[in-house]
Amino acid sequence: MAKRKKRSGREISERELREEGRYGFFWYDWVWRLIRPFVVLLTAFVIVCGVAYTGVQYVGDLYFAPVDSSDTAAIEFEVATGSSLTSVSRKLEEAGLINNHTVFKYMADFMGMGQRIQSGDYKLSRSMSATEILDQLVSGDGKPLTTKITIIPGWTVSSIASYLVEKDIIDEEEEFLSLCRTGEGYTGYYFIEEMMKTADHGKRLYALEGYLSPNTYEIYTNTSADAIIKRLLSQTEAAYQLAYDERAQEIGLTMDEVFTLASMIEKEAKTADFAKVSAVFHNRLKQGMTLGSDVTVKYVTGSEKMSLAGNDLAVDSPYNTYKYKGLPLGPICSPSMGAVVAALYPDEQFVAQKYLYFCSTDPNSGALHFSRTLEEHEAAVAMYRPLWEEYDRNRGL
Repeated sequence: MAKRKKRSGREISERELREEGRYGFFWYDWVWRLIRPFVVLLTAFVIVCGVAYTGVQYVGDLYFAPVDSSDTAAIEFEVATGSSLTSVSRKLEEAGLINNHTVFKYMADFMGMGQRIQSGDYKLSRSMSATEILDQLVSGDGKPLTTKITIIPGWTVSSIASYLVEKDIIDEEEEFLSLCRTGEGYTGYYFIEEMMKTADHGKRLYALEGYLSPNTYEIYTNTSADAIIKRLLSQTEAAYQLAYDERAQEIGLTMDEVFTLASMIEKEAKTADFAKVSAVFHNRLKQGMTLGSDVTVKYVTGSEKMSLAGNDLAVDSPYNTYKYKGLPLGPICSPSMGAVVAALYPDEQFVAQKYLYFCSTDPNSGALHFSRTLEEHEAAVAMYRPLWEEYDRNRGL
């Protein structure tokens, strides 16, 4: 006779007990025994991760977080050329910008940035994290170590100085201008030494005018005015070939006179007309005439007019080629080597045909009209002067 048990006042058969063991509570107990080790391991892993995260967060707050997240005031910080990571780290801690210089150093080394920190001047703050500061030092604070400058043919010393200030290469124009005004520190260049021996060289507006070679240069952003001047003078020395010097002697000109003539050619004409304008000037010099060049007057007066007035042309200056015969006192701008070559090699046909005059036709195009006689020239001036005056009016001059 089958045994029976009671549950809640009801008798249970053995068959029911077997079915309950297979499908009831005892089945869940078997599953629990199977997964329990995995649950324990998972719980332990979560606890360890939580502890680790808390520890990392604590270390981060202690060493890598901003010193004072509310202090956004800019702090000037300099990384001198050749500074080691250790010295930079110490200076950062001394400036109150990081919490610990040793941790900062190890962080930079671990991230592979220790050798990539750039020299320069930075603006940092205590509200920056250690990683933000490191990124700033590696990126160079957005200011590269080198930059390119382009000196345009026809620029004067004054315009070069303005350009360098505009490019944030030098702080103020006067330092650059004063160095160019005397030229005393640059007699190591043979052509400057020779120029300084000429009569009345001290009366030039700028002793170095004409010798700052137009070109594109790559320079350090923290370079000095003196270093820039030397770089430009060195380029002039390199560009003026021995053959040019031999040719100058052949036609009876010094290097200073060549550059003076070339500077006038540069200002008067487009490249295509350089040799023709040179021929006119050479012809006038041979005949003992004044050169009558507007650009020499404009150099003194600063006028930008196309049509100069009588009082401009009457200015008493050794640069005024309407008033004084021969070449002006010195160069009036930095000429291109194309203008230098034109000064040395004037257009032979124009020389032979004795062209003595030229004037502008269309001010916008820079085209020139050449004449042999004064009568032809005066007729051309009468024809084109209204265009010059209109050009000046449109520019508000």
